[in-house]
Amino acid sequence: MFEDCSGLLADNPAFRGYGVAVTPGAEGPLAFVAGFGTANRVLRFEEGAVADAACGVLADDGRHAIGVAAADLDADGREEVYVHNVAAFGGTSAEADLLLDPERGGARWRDLFADPVNRGRGNHRVGRSVAAVDRLGTGRYGLFVTGYGAPARFYEVGDDGGITDLADAVGLDVVTGGRSIAAGPILSDRTDLFVGAERGPNLLLRNVGGKYVDVAREYGVADPEENARGAALVAPEGSRTPDIVCGNWNGANRLFAREGDTFRDVAPAELSRPARVRTVVAADFDNDGRGELFVNCLGAPNRLLTYDDGWTQTGIGAALEPEGMGTGAVAADFDGDGTLELLVVHGEAEAQPLSLYRVPNDGDWLRVRPLTPAGAPARGARVTLHTDAGRQVRIVDAGSGYLCQMEPVAHFGLGSAVPREVTVCWPDGRERTIDEPPSRATIRPSHPGG
Repeated sequence: MFEDCSGLLADNPAFRGYGVAVTPGAEGPLAFVAGFGTANRVLRFEEGAVADAACGVLADDGRHAIGVAAADLDADGREEVYVHNVAAFGGTSAEADLLLDPERGGARWRDLFADPVNRGRGNHRVGRSVAAVDRLGTGRYGLFVTGYGAPARFYEVGDDGGITDLADAVGLDVVTGGRSIAAGPILSDRTDLFVGAERGPNLLLRNVGGKYVDVAREYGVADPEENARGAALVAPEGSRTPDIVCGNWNGANRLFAREGDTFRDVAPAELSRPARVRTVVAADFDNDGRGELFVNCLGAPNRLLTYDDGWTQTGIGAALEPEGMGTGAVAADFDGDGTLELLVVHGEAEAQPLSLYRVPNDGDWLRVRPLTPAGAPARGARVTLHTDAGRQVRIVDAGSGYLCQMEPVAHFGLGSAVPREVTVCWPDGRERTIDEPPSRATIRPSHPGG
């Protein structure tokens, strides 16, 4: 399926990297790639190539970045980027995190933790993944940082630029071996959280009025004997409530499908088969209207499954990478042609170049980027597309995979189908419908109250 287009990476030396987050830039998406013991990279498409634009505080050369996520914390219409630095396996780290705030136009960035108002508030707790959470549905996000042997953090930014950890106040000060986060309307229209854990049960944190309660055991997703890594939310048959895909480290991978008031593992053998799984990416790479699951494995062949009345393994092509030390992966349309590229990061145990793949196709497509009242990406929104061939559902990514966060766009492959209407449900539960949306276009629905 995939063809290697890594030649588009203008400067691609061997590199020890981990997580990736994709945020809108002034002239197209920016991919922040966490550098582990080396400089971070900020990739953007320009003049026919994907170039590294990192410098200064963005590059932050020498620290050990691992998890990355973007969100608009100060409601100015632009996303900040949180970089989680980890210089220890668990507990606390000597290296503090970054919360990078772009000036208008994105030409310059500053670390909000370095502002005088935030003196002494830096995060030295060790975790793994980061996710954007609009817990109240206001369009003003917080950032959930998992803990590993230490309580998790949940940061919000006040009007004075002050960063406050509200984890204890909102029920997110969980102590677990948190590896991955999948955030979105899992149990309701609000932003709920699935936390894939190692050496203990997973968490399913229900949003109750902006505070969180763990209901993993009641819903059957705790899975305490496995060690989670990648996680993703999928709705292959257009369901309003998504299924949860959870990749496990050398254990049976799970597909938790919603059945009434519980979830049941219905993973087919092709998905369940154990491997050293890292990131799981759900997307429609070939624009045929059916979703695919990319399962990134460490030092073993990657897998690709496609949905057609069930998930079945299909040929993956050049993205097999049987000796790849894959650590993170994201899907994004870097060159703006309506086809998603797959960026794979490596770096566990040894430095390797980045990989970039795509599936050549001529299928139609529609991209939907819902906006908050401030005009920022509405991460966690659910987007439902009706066509003359059926219904598709996507959740605008707030945090997924392992260490990674996808671009804030609901990407729909259409094949030859004709779009009839798009309905967006924002994290506050409010909805808006757009009739007869165009194909081969990106639409940006504004918030009903914005």
